[in-house]
Amino acid sequence: MKMWLVDEVRSLRTCLATLAASVFALCLLAGPVKAEPKALTLSMDELVTDDLIADIREWVNVPVVTEALRSRNQGAGQLEQSEIDALDAKWREETKTQDQPLITSVLANPLSSYLYRVQARSVGLFTELFVMDRNGLNVGQSSVTSDYWQGDEAKFQKTVGVGPGTVFVDEPEFNEDTATWRAQINLTIDNAQGQSIGAITVEVNLTELERRKLAGVGA
Repeated sequence: MKMWLVDEVRSLRTCLATLAASVFALCLLAGPVKAEPKALTLSMDELVTDDLIADIREWVNVPVVTEALRSRNQGAGQLEQSEIDALDAKWREETKTQDQPLITSVLANPLSSYLYRVQARSVGLFTELFVMDRNGLNVGQSSVTSDYWQGDEAKFQKTVGVGPGTVFVDEPEFNEDTATWRAQINLTIDNAQGQSIGAITVEVNLTELERRKLAGVGA
């Protein structure tokens, strides 16, 4: 091979290597490619049906749930906002440390164990479950939440804040990590006298729910 041709080949290889390195560097700077949201085929009314709400109420209206709320509400009473804020701040701080007495006390109780089992039995349909008392504080949960107090959020204000028998379904959101659509179904939890004693938030994987419905599998 002639020397000028060898030099040309070497030069081309160098350019290609430089280009590849530049592209790789740009990819690193840009970060991982995010999945594009794929629209759901079914509407929210077709997905979140009365039957689904009834199924949720069936496993919510059990002694382990109602007794946990009765005990918490009776023991805590109506807390001052300063007390609630202090508990919420402690919870948020504990999420950043290894020492987590408050978080552990909630996650280790029977209600949290029950909610964890419900989530596991759903096989991907439910992605998060937590129960709130009448102060809006978590009583039990299937996993660690970012905060302890939900009283300033719609999930509490549009359930307990409205009254017994209330259902509030929040707007669906796309989860980029799993490339799935999620929505939170929020229900009041009522006692035998028909009084609201708390609420539950059930985060549903709408993508999985739609898959089951289109496949004719009960959800």
